[in-house]
Amino acid sequence: MLVIDIKFILLALAAFVLSSVISFAATPLVKRLAHKVGAVDVPNDERRMHKVPTPRMGGLAIFLAFLFSVLLFVDITVQLRGILIGAVVIVVLGIVDDIVPLPALFKFAVQIVAAYIVVAHGTVISTFTNPNVFSASPFIDLGNWGIPVTIFWIVAITNAVNLIDGLDGLAVGVSSISAFSLLLIAIVLPEYNIALLMAALAGACIGFMPYNLSPAKIFMGDTGSTFLGFLLACVSIQGLFKFYAIVSFAVPFLIVGLPLFDTIFTFSRRIMKGQNPMKADRLHVHHRLVDMGFSQKETVTILYIMSGLLGLAAVVLATTGEFRFLLLILAFCLAFILGGKAYIESKKSKEEAEKKKAEEKSEE
Repeated sequence: MLVIDIKFILLALAAFVLSSVISFAATPLVKRLAHKVGAVDVPNDERRMHKVPTPRMGGLAIFLAFLFSVLLFVDITVQLRGILIGAVVIVVLGIVDDIVPLPALFKFAVQIVAAYIVVAHGTVISTFTNPNVFSASPFIDLGNWGIPVTIFWIVAITNAVNLIDGLDGLAVGVSSISAFSLLLIAIVLPEYNIALLMAALAGACIGFMPYNLSPAKIFMGDTGSTFLGFLLACVSIQGLFKFYAIVSFAVPFLIVGLPLFDTIFTFSRRIMKGQNPMKADRLHVHHRLVDMGFSQKETVTILYIMSGLLGLAAVVLATTGEFRFLLLILAFCLAFILGGKAYIESKKSKEEAEKKKAEEKSEE
């Protein structure tokens, strides 16, 4: 039977609320700063979905809110210290890149350094559940391969979240869902320190969302998307929970399933066509949905639902008993609400399009 400490829940709620408030209050200030330093995204190619120059670097507000809440509520262990130091490196890199675009190879090298800092402080994928159910050994010991595998995972997820940041509110919303999923898993295990960390991250994302939803007033930029990817990658590593016997190897993959799937699909497609896998294009999942006729808001809602279902699957794998049943009911309700919202928006946009056509026809 799942027993939850009410005092801890109140503490997590406080971390979430404080982070949300700071993020919401800091975003207008960061927006002003972005204009002053020239961190503005100008729509100069077909990949850009926005029509007017929009300030970026909004991820700085997310990071500051998260950091303040973490320093106040979370016990800073050696592993967490390494994650925070690595996150600072990633955020500084993102700020510079949002002002003056940096070469991809240089950014990749700095990301590896940041990932190594995390590894050097003890966060390493050393053992995970054996996916081969017919094997006599329930676990796979990576040994010396643990370090490069961990660095690869962190850098891959860091860039995966960055790659899906192509529509208003998409990356920050998907990251919020991933953070909430990890929060629930940490509560169930229980791993309260990680839960507080994720409460702070989820709050920072939620506080920023009103400014980033369509039509966005500010973008996260690389400052935000790489920071969120980096942190989710680090926390999703099972070694940090030290509960790999309970949590299936599939859980981290499900937590970041949407950005991971998009990245694998995109890179595979580019390699098969003989193209540079790092070359940007307009063929990501969100671009394809927009090209199919969905509006930006509808596309984001659809991807929220997909990400939520993947997150739910991860939580269900890590839970048992009555809590799992409650989660399934909650998921059904949320899917019904979001699905209804997407349907209503789709119907409304079609009616507006028909009305516009009728008006243009009558003018002729």
